[in-house]
Amino acid sequence: MKAFVSKLFKKLAKRAGVKINVEPHWQVVGQIVTSDGKRRYYRNTCFDINTLGSTEIAKDKGYASYFMAGMGYPVIPGQAFFSEKWCAQVRSKHNIDMAYRYACKLGFPVFVKPNSKSQGVAATQVYTKIEFYRALRRVFKIDNIVLVQKVITGKDYRIVVLDGKIISAYQRKPLSVIGDGKASIGTLLARKQKEFVRNDRDTVIKPEDPRIKEKLAHDGLSFSSVPQRGDEIVLLNNANLSCGGDAIDVTRSMHDSFARIAARLTKDMGLRFCGVDLMVKHDITRPLSKMNSYYVIEVNAAPGVDNYAASGKKQQKIVENLYLEVLKSMTK
Repeated sequence: MKAFVSKLFKKLAKRAGVKINVEPHWQVVGQIVTSDGKRRYYRNTCFDINTLGSTEIAKDKGYASYFMAGMGYPVIPGQAFFSEKWCAQVRSKHNIDMAYRYACKLGFPVFVKPNSKSQGVAATQVYTKIEFYRALRRVFKIDNIVLVQKVITGKDYRIVVLDGKIISAYQRKPLSVIGDGKASIGTLLARKQKEFVRNDRDTVIKPEDPRIKEKLAHDGLSFSSVPQRGDEIVLLNNANLSCGGDAIDVTRSMHDSFARIAARLTKDMGLRFCGVDLMVKHDITRPLSKMNSYYVIEVNAAPGVDNYAASGKKQQKIVENLYLEVLKSMTK
């Protein structure tokens, strides 16, 4: 949905008491004119709400983790490493070989991801030296900095916060298919893509993604394998909706202890609008405890919610209310 935000803003403008001027060709940028004549701008999901400095820190996963850890938030253990080009520019020895030695110290499998990209691009769980070097070279094609992290298990949640208020919360499940005892994994994946199209969800599943093939190989499977009826086959180790993952809404059932964490973290990071990603050991509907602890995966100053909106009518309504509040906040 190329113009997802612009379409919603134009629909909601009158209710928010603002006027919207959208660039007509691509429809991904726009000007918001408030009732008192102030002008605010947006590009995709980047809105004139958060300050520039806080937004830039949130974009850099390594820096954001540094500050969150300094404030006492549990972050996933990891370090940043650089491409050869970047090592030369910043005169650092934190190259791919040092990254591998660090991964050995953490213990395989490890998780690697670009430092400044979003939507799960090139994020990979790797098990061997060959996979590690292959994954890092993929990252270095799109980012000069890679994060090598310990693998943390649990349930992955995205909590969207605006001005201290929880707007939405949902569990993110990785791309997967459910066997019917007849169809191959490749066929089931093609059916899932058709289902996305029927539901007006613009996510494009890429069967050629090497991460899918690697995940299947580790599980002793291939695209031609036929899962038994009811068997869930997970195809990626990251749960981003933009990679084909699914959302389970927990906005009303989330425990207040986690809601308070998300609101406080958003404020501590200097943000008004934020997507807080948490890995919770058991379940976010249960209170925070030693037995139900959490890690902060990352924060996002421009959380995309189009895939979440496409998951159901209830979610569409939540997203509409979110963007209505976003527009109203522009007048403050």
